[in-house]
Amino acid sequence: MEIYVAYKDYNWMMAFVEKMLAKISMKVNGTTRVNIGGQEVDFGGTYRRLPILEAIREYAGVDVKGMDEDELRATCKRLKVDIEPSMGKGKLIDAIFGAYCEEKLVQPTFIIDYPVEMSPLTKRHRSDPTLTERFELFVCGKELANAYSELNDPIDQLERFEEQAALKSKGDDEAMYIDMDFVRALEYGMPPTSGLGMGIDRLTMFMTGQTTIQDVLFFPQMRPEKVLKKETAEAE
Repeated sequence: MEIYVAYKDYNWMMAFVEKMLAKISMKVNGTTRVNIGGQEVDFGGTYRRLPILEAIREYAGVDVKGMDEDELRATCKRLKVDIEPSMGKGKLIDAIFGAYCEEKLVQPTFIIDYPVEMSPLTKRHRSDPTLTERFELFVCGKELANAYSELNDPIDQLERFEEQAALKSKGDDEAMYIDMDFVRALEYGMPPTSGLGMGIDRLTMFMTGQTTIQDVLFFPQMRPEKVLKKETAEAE
């Protein structure tokens, strides 16, 4: 699901998500509290807002703020986090977060304020230019939503694309290419906008208390095939 809201930012979007999930849970279950894999998750109220660098300090016990790429590589090695030579600062930070933090986020939690290197399409944070106005919502150790204030500065966007292109030249297949058509579109003018992406299958999984996404997928090739005993007997 993709939602784009003009003239709003990621703070407004977080409040929107809280109200939406609480309402969905009430409609489906009659309560905001859902049992998922033996854990009670409450979709009501205000969710915790935890900056990603603070999450790493809290759960991994290291302060990575201000570290350069070499320092991050050394930290990953010390923490026994698997990394690749092609990884830049953004992916190194994400690797630490994935290894030490995600599974700890059981109750709905907004991980916010991602470093610029992790978010090439996101507007810089209004109070710290090294960060961005982005959040990801985690529930039961899994990402449910990703949202941010859209970057609408063409000069900043081109610089981000150039940084991504440098990572791609180092072998990072997931790094972005320089999209001059997009930069040109921004030059014509784009209003302040925030966007939200949410996994509907994962949302259905949580709201119905399932622990695996296969239990809610409609695509048969993604689910284990079940053979009826009668059909097996006829085949023999």
